[in-house]
Amino acid sequence: MGFALFFLILHINQFVYFFIGFIVRGPSDPLVSHLGSPVVLPCYVDKPLPVEDLKVEWRRTDSETLVHLYQDGESRAEVQQQDYHDRAHFFTDQIQHGNFSLHLDNLRTEDKGIYRCKVYSQQFAGKTLVEIKDVEYLQVSGSDESISAYVGEDVTLNCSVDSHIKPEHIEQVSWRKTDEDEDILVLLYQNNFFFPQIHQMSDTETELSSSLMKSQKETSLSD
Repeated sequence: MGFALFFLILHINQFVYFFIGFIVRGPSDPLVSHLGSPVVLPCYVDKPLPVEDLKVEWRRTDSETLVHLYQDGESRAEVQQQDYHDRAHFFTDQIQHGNFSLHLDNLRTEDKGIYRCKVYSQQFAGKTLVEIKDVEYLQVSGSDESISAYVGEDVTLNCSVDSHIKPEHIEQVSWRKTDEDEDILVLLYQNNFFFPQIHQMSDTETELSSSLMKSQKETSLSD
C-alpha cells in the first residue's frame, strides 16, 4: 500500500511537470561575429510564460558575471556588470512570446566565452548555454563577380575592409596572383611603404598610395 501511494504521488508530480514545466532552447552552433558589431545570443522557451514571477538571468559561465537581469516585469540595468551597461538588452516586445534573446552591442574581443541564459517561472527553472566562439578583427570583402578585360586595358580589383582599425594602423596589405602552379606577389604595402622598393612607383602603387593617404586624412578630420 505504501509503495502504491508513493508511485501515485510520483506519477502525479510528473504529470504536473509535463504541463507546467518548460524547455529553454538556444542556438545549435557557437556564434562568430565581427569586432564592434551587434550580436544576438538566442534564448527562448517552447511556450509563452506568464510574466508574473518571471525571472531571466544572463551570466558568463567563467566568472558568473551578471550580463543582464529581467525581474518584476522589467530589465534591472542597475545590477548588471558595468562592462555590459548600455550594451546588453532584451527585445522587450518579445518577452511575452517567450523570447529572452540577448542583444549585445559593440562586440569586444573580451566578450568571447560561454553565456548562460537561465529562466525561472512558477517554481520551475531551465537554462541554455550560448558560446561566442570568435570575434573577428577584420572583415575583408571583394567583388562577387569575375572581371573580364582586353589586353592593355586598365581594370580595378576591389578590396575593402570593414574594421574599426584606423588606416594608419594597417600593418600590411598584399596582393597576390594565385594559379594552380604559381603564387606571384603583385603588390605589397607594409608599414607605410611599398615593396619591392623602386625609384618610381607604378600606376597601381600610386593609386593605392593615394587611396590610403586619402583614408588617413578623412579619419584624422573625423577625429
